[in-house]
Amino acid sequence: MKLPVIASSLILGVGLMGAAVAQAEQSMDQKQQLTEQASTSVVATQSKTTPIFYGTDGALPFSKAVRAGNTLYLSGELGMKDGKVVEGGVRQETEQALDNINKTLLSYGYQSSDLVKCMVMLTDMEDFAEFNEGYKAKLAKPYPVRSAFAVADLALGAKVEIECMAVK
Repeated sequence: MKLPVIASSLILGVGLMGAAVAQAEQSMDQKQQLTEQASTSVVATQSKTTPIFYGTDGALPFSKAVRAGNTLYLSGELGMKDGKVVEGGVRQETEQALDNINKTLLSYGYQSSDLVKCMVMLTDMEDFAEFNEGYKAKLAKPYPVRSAFAVADLALGAKVEIECMAVK
């Protein structure tokens, strides 16, 4: 009679061992799924924040723009057209600089309504009112936040330089 007891204990032991193995396999599958999910989120996070540099093939040592996440940072723009600073004064330079900024925005999938911050450099703060006229002529409300600085000189003899950031 001991044989059936041993057999049933053996069967019970094998059954319990099978259940333990199944549970261990399930636990390993769950760990693998969590690892895969963590890897995927790290990759997604990295792709959202890794900067992308645009317009780096020029002769000058800077990028035209850099996108980090949804933010596009633009290099400063002068009021240049056809390789020269436009004539006519600060208002014309301002309007041309903003046209150049808009062209850059559009080329990277943004528009002027995405602008959130502009930094303005003027060689003469006496030109501030004239600058504002050109600025208002090219941008619509709500205007981006802005700061303005007087500088001693700008490249190519320009009187205005504008640097902006845009967010989608």
